[in-house]
Amino acid sequence: MTVWFVDASVLLSREDADDDQHDAARRVLSGDIPVATLDLAYYEVSNVAVRAWHDLDAARRLRGLVAALADDGGLVRVAEALVADATAIAERHGLSVYDAAYVAGARSAGAQLVSCDLRDLVSRGLALTPEQACEAP
Repeated sequence: MTVWFVDASVLLSREDADDDQHDAARRVLSGDIPVATLDLAYYEVSNVAVRAWHDLDAARRLRGLVAALADDGGLVRVAEALVADATAIAERHGLSVYDAAYVAGARSAGAQLVSCDLRDLVSRGLALTPEQACEAP
């Protein structure tokens, strides 16, 4: 069974109608395929909504989206083993530990990582874009 493991960029894209992955992110997050993410997403989406967008309502909506994933059993919580895996992945691929945590989380869940991070994750073959996920069989 396929599971999409989304990083914060996908959640943010769903909220941002001007993002080129917006429509595909909405389809990924509302489709029939189960979706999961890290608990780190709570912090990341809130940070962007507050610091970059200056939009407390968007922060609330985005936290609600993460909470809905959690309610469906789709929230991977931080654990020492996950951080250790993320650290090793970060070193191997030259990523931030934050980005590598999503890679490690997807792997631990047996899921496919979906991200809008073209430079660090998609271009290295570590994730699909939402558009690619929508096109996947």
